[in-house]
Amino acid sequence: MKGTAISPKPLILLLPLLIIQMAVLGLGLGIIVSSLTTKYRDLVQLVGFGVQLWMYATPIVYPTSLVPEKWQWVIAINPMTPIIEAFRYSFLGSGTIHFWQMGLSLGTTIIILFIGIILFSRIEKSFMDTV
Repeated sequence: MKGTAISPKPLILLLPLLIIQMAVLGLGLGIIVSSLTTKYRDLVQLVGFGVQLWMYATPIVYPTSLVPEKWQWVIAINPMTPIIEAFRYSFLGSGTIHFWQMGLSLGTTIIILFIGIILFSRIEKSFMDTV
């Protein structure tokens, strides 16, 4: 998959938006995990493993070009991948940016936030019973 050739300079202007998107994604996932851990105590151990697995599934220390073609779908559905690639392209001038992945990432982030808010509002009523 070939990325769109654009200058890294305009992407530096988008860095605050990328940071906000990362914060919203973290907020949504944090709300989901905190809501579910009140009911399911063993989820805490699973979250540590899940964070490690997600770190290896996100191309932080390796470029996406090193990922074999059969595993590219994992990279494409990860909402952190386009954010990390945009940071890499902005600061280092290397990497590929796919705008469809950026849109998919933003959509996934918004969906995760809304799921977290809905889940929290439903489980909030029974927090005191389970805590």
